[in-house]
Amino acid sequence: QVQLVESGGGLVQAGGSLLLSCAASGGAFSFYAVGWFRQPPGKEREFVAAISRSGGNTDYADSAKDRFTISRENGKSTVTLRLNSLKPEDTAVYYCAADPRSATWVTPSRIQEYFYWGRGTQVTVSS
Repeated sequence: QVQLVESGGGLVQAGGSLLLSCAASGGAFSFYAVGWFRQPPGKEREFVAAISRSGGNTDYADSAKDRFTISRENGKSTVTLRLNSLKPEDTAVYYCAADPRSATWVTPSRIQEYFYWGRGTQVTVSS
């Protein structure tokens, strides 16, 4: 059983930055693709970014391209999401998720592709 714990959320002004972390335990982390999703208030959960098992491939939602960066350290069982140039519309609960079934180079972007989920961390961006 894999446990995922997100951290690093908080309140930040527009234009600011945050570094979110996802710490994994209980499984072979290097065999999982990992994704970040977010759920804005009153809206559905949406894809933000994903990274393949080895870290060689990444994928981003259009809203995240050029502002967010996903990376991983398999030795530390950690995936981070750097959020730069934050906007009020980035306000959401951010979740990390792990997919133990994807091939080495795959970066899943659909919610149903992920098997393990964290409980989320709140990011609030003030204008």
